[in-house]
Amino acid sequence: MGLMLDSNARFVGRDEIAQVPTPAATPSWKPVPHVEVIDAVTEVVKAHRWEIIHEQYGLARDGQKMFGVIRINRTNSPDWSRCIGIRNSHDQSLAVGLTAGINVLVCSNLCFGGSMVIKRRHTSRIELGELVVEAVDCLEDEFLTLETVAEDLKIDEVDDDEARACIVRAAEVLTIPSCDIIPVWKEFKTPQHEEFRDQSRWSLLNAFTETAKKYSPARADQCYRGLTRLFGLDGSLPTLWC
Repeated sequence: MGLMLDSNARFVGRDEIAQVPTPAATPSWKPVPHVEVIDAVTEVVKAHRWEIIHEQYGLARDGQKMFGVIRINRTNSPDWSRCIGIRNSHDQSLAVGLTAGINVLVCSNLCFGGSMVIKRRHTSRIELGELVVEAVDCLEDEFLTLETVAEDLKIDEVDDDEARACIVRAAEVLTIPSCDIIPVWKEFKTPQHEEFRDQSRWSLLNAFTETAKKYSPARADQCYRGLTRLFGLDGSLPTLWC
């Protein structure tokens, strides 16, 4: 599905999230219940007439942090589906956040566009609904950008020398740790999934995201953000081969 949790977190359902107590507000901080963030996103998604086909949620630090991924069915390609990533916290460690991504169906990798559309630390419950409406409208543009770039990556061939240079470059800018240069190379040359056996830039991206499955959520987030910039998933010129 795409949601990754470390050993200090666990997968949960909406019912359990709804039972997590919300701390009292202070003059400078207005925590929002985790379940209200999820409900607000769900309502706006349905208002767009998008169908939720799968969702995953997780809690960390005794419920202080919440993460989620909602997969929706509106897409123009059989190779991926659109996803919305959600995060929230009750300990002031994370802002309320939404981001757009594409879930590569064959290997369940989640490639994020990387831009947090909502990022507010002091969001009241009243403000939340308006922010989510605005954010999901913006996510539509994020999805289109991601899908356009993905289509281009699928038709761009890459030879072995270029692939090696790209992997080393990714390590140099700390998108992946240097110890994963060989694992990414091996995944590119002998991918676990038949669909990625053509040597394209899309297959190279898959080699990175497949390797990133073992990372902690924080390290995976750093990796995805790095890949977004390197591969131009944000619509800007890619820095990996410019």
